[in-house]
Amino acid sequence: MPSIEAQERVLCLDKVQLVGVRTETELASSHIAGAINLPITRFRQANIEALKLNKNLPVITICLSAHRSIPATRSLQSLGYDVRQLNSGMRAWWKAELPCETSRPK
Repeated sequence: MPSIEAQERVLCLDKVQLVGVRTETELASSHIAGAINLPITRFRQANIEALKLNKNLPVITICLSAHRSIPATRSLQSLGYDVRQLNSGMRAWWKAELPCETSRPK
């Protein structure tokens, strides 16, 4: 399950930045509103910089099950961002029936 802290931060989008690292197809099927996406296969410094993230706001990385978000979290930390990953990823988000855009997988 996503931690209470992560859930609260995600639901206050003016206080956090959401970075998905799933494929475009995964993102299209279901995502948290307000999330921007950069697939982990394209997670390089130039692409990260192109996202124009605010270093004064925390970042939460998101993937399906929290495996791909680990290297994304490390990359962002090495660039000076305050970053955490969404515990257990989108699977836990769906299981907790938290809000998403588009349909959830059954």
